[in-house]
Amino acid sequence: MILVTGAGGKTGRTVIRALAQRGATVRAYVHRAAQVAANQTAGATEVVVGDFQDTVSLRKAMQRVRAIYHICPNMHPDEVAIGRQVIAAALAADVEQVVYHSVLHPQIEVMPHHWNKLRVEEMLFATRLPFTILQPTAYMQNILAGWDKIRNHGLYTIPYPGETQIALVDLEDVSAVAATVLTQSCHAGATYELVGTPTVSQFAVAEILAGALGRPVQVDTISQATWEQNARAGGLSDYAINTLLKMFVYYEQVGLVGNPNVLGWLLGRPPTSLTEFVRRVMAATVNTDR
Repeated sequence: MILVTGAGGKTGRTVIRALAQRGATVRAYVHRAAQVAANQTAGATEVVVGDFQDTVSLRKAMQRVRAIYHICPNMHPDEVAIGRQVIAAALAADVEQVVYHSVLHPQIEVMPHHWNKLRVEEMLFATRLPFTILQPTAYMQNILAGWDKIRNHGLYTIPYPGETQIALVDLEDVSAVAATVLTQSCHAGATYELVGTPTVSQFAVAEILAGALGRPVQVDTISQATWEQNARAGGLSDYAINTLLKMFVYYEQVGLVGNPNVLGWLLGRPPTSLTEFVRRVMAATVNTDR
């Protein structure tokens, strides 16, 4: 049995789907009962509803578990405390393997969600647990938050300049690697950077979108104040908003640099390119529209 924690989001469901496709038996740990059905559809054999701060439900979720894929909910202010709870429960359950879903360059202190993941990595280093750490860069799927605007109006809206350089990765590739390291025995002690593309500017992203859509797409840079106003209207928490704003500033000043060699080695093929990803989205969109 493999446990996927924090399975209510797109990462958890995609990892579960990749594991199920390989014949693995998967248990999902989610926060709300409303998330149960989606995890079952993804391929989870069992779904446990609980809270990371609830030791009883967390340890229940780890009963008869061989391996754990730990995903902390995105932009969670208590990531370090949650990591400590998960590690303690894993030790108590005597699991054979913990795979931690971290982030590319967790050493960057000015981005709190990166820095907190580094603290969890440190805790894993100090335990007797066999562990593997995956460090994905920004998902290509994040572009889809503005897909309707891209598709219908030719506007790729971002809260930083078009010159901003960011390496991207397809979540499907990340999940394929997660399934590999969870079902093979040769990855203990490894830390893998998961990067799908060379570092690209946002102008280049817009050009790729335009090529796939067959229409012009331009970068639509909005101010961070406007982004914040929209985020608050959408119900995003203060912590998430403040953390993301710090990330946007870092992206603008430095970017997020990565190299796809490690991901290609783990996949046994070239990582999915941004062009391939957009074409896949387009094909899915066409099928949905029919």
